[in-house]
Amino acid sequence: MSLLLAFFIALLPIVTVFLLLVVGRRPASQAMPGALAVTIAIAVLIWQVPLPHIAASLVQGVVIAAEILFIVFGAILLLNVLQGSGAIAVIRQSLLGLSPDRRVQMIIIAWLFGSFIEGASGFGTPAVICVPLLVAVGFPALAAVIAALIIQSTPSTYGAVGTPLLFGMDTGLAGAPNVEAALAAQGLDNLTYIARVGGQAGLIHAAIGSLIPLILVVTITRLFGQGESQQDGWALWPFCLVAGLAFTVPYSLTAVLLGPEFPAMIGGLVGLGIIVVVVRRGWLQPQQPWDFPAPDTWPDIWSGSVTPHLAPPLKPMTVLTAWLPYVLLGLLLVLSRLEALPLRGWLQSLRPGWPTIFGTTITVTSTPLYLPATMFLVVVVITYFLHRMKPQDIQMALGRAVPILRKTALALGAAVLMARVFINSDVNGAGLASMPLTLAAGMSAIAGQTWPLFAAIVGMVGSFVAGSVTVSNMMFSLFQFGVAEAIGKVPETILALQTVGASAGNVFCVSNIVAAAATVGLLGREGIIIRQLLPVVVYYLVMAGLLGLLVA
Repeated sequence: MSLLLAFFIALLPIVTVFLLLVVGRRPASQAMPGALAVTIAIAVLIWQVPLPHIAASLVQGVVIAAEILFIVFGAILLLNVLQGSGAIAVIRQSLLGLSPDRRVQMIIIAWLFGSFIEGASGFGTPAVICVPLLVAVGFPALAAVIAALIIQSTPSTYGAVGTPLLFGMDTGLAGAPNVEAALAAQGLDNLTYIARVGGQAGLIHAAIGSLIPLILVVTITRLFGQGESQQDGWALWPFCLVAGLAFTVPYSLTAVLLGPEFPAMIGGLVGLGIIVVVVRRGWLQPQQPWDFPAPDTWPDIWSGSVTPHLAPPLKPMTVLTAWLPYVLLGLLLVLSRLEALPLRGWLQSLRPGWPTIFGTTITVTSTPLYLPATMFLVVVVITYFLHRMKPQDIQMALGRAVPILRKTALALGAAVLMARVFINSDVNGAGLASMPLTLAAGMSAIAGQTWPLFAAIVGMVGSFVAGSVTVSNMMFSLFQFGVAEAIGKVPETILALQTVGASAGNVFCVSNIVAAAATVGLLGREGIIIRQLLPVVVYYLVMAGLLGLLVA
């Protein structure tokens, strides 16, 4: 079979995802199982992968999907517990009393607090929290949705304590012979290598993302200000630049020095601390606060059918007590990841596994106690006593978490299974390279040395169609690694561009837009929202491509 024909056949699973999600407008819970079926059919009929190998890949995928869903469950449960205890209400109120200027409020709530929530929980939770908050304090619903989605560009690579890298990219690369050989030559294990990729991604994000607060305020003032003028946004550029750097400097340093679990959380917390001081001291603040036009003059398209209100705390609570669970979460995660402490070894000592599944070369192991979800659950228990909650509060938190998990399980699970069958197709009777490597060979022949200019676009396509940076990294990491090797570029840089592009796609992926719009009753206006977000995505991809060419 010629390389060109094999390339187009290997492309069919990805094309299937695009056709079902974008053209057919099917939900991800239907599109991803459909793509899984196509992948299995191609693996069996064209690549001639043995059936036991297919079955072993599916078992491996089930275990990995269960680990990811466990993390999603822990993150959402902690968020729901904090909502039930009144901690989120206290955090909201503490952020709102800082400035009457809507531009400043937007940077504090969407950019800094939203990035922190993305780092702690991921999976669309910043929109669920920040959009109703912005509307409740006087933002038009459409402005709130656009603001909450714009900021997704920078923190999403490290969402849910690093899940897109630690599980998405690691799963996408695990077990590939060319990756194992390359890492062995450098004396690296997978997680150390992923941390290096995350460090490069953090530096690229910092170079691009530092201007996101300015882009955010310019976009909102242009679309929703008096006379639709950009000048009100540009006028705040010194504050916007400081707010951008207040997040991206600690964020990128954390990515380089500590790894992919903490950049968005630490960047958000440190940035909040810096900007709170700046605002309270009146530094770089506008003389005349900016506001939207009077609500009775708003066009109908600005407003949604749901008007959320800020619920008061259920019981008296200090700001420190409200923030303490997230502080404890960060502390436990740091302590459990330090090699100098015995805690890491204890948590990793439980390693159930299945070597040579069904007699194949495929293996799977798990370290359930070392997963971030375990730390989430420990903090949930501590919060129950710290915030003096009642058993019914935990029951309500569980009741809200389970439906979200059900919605995520089928789409995410099918995506993981598809990725494993896709990657493990190297064992076959057709004498072909695995499907990702076949794609890599075809793309390297087409793009050649200019590939760094396009690498981020591939990541964007993955997250746009699948609604997840994690899934995009699963689907395309081995492909990107293969292209980098084929054209003689450093794979870490190309992989960093992959996840940067995937984060940019998170800005306007359909699932995130629907989740954000639903919180304020804006469903049906997804097309309008995508059009307004598109310039931000283009900015991110163009800058990533240019930096990629320069670095690679």
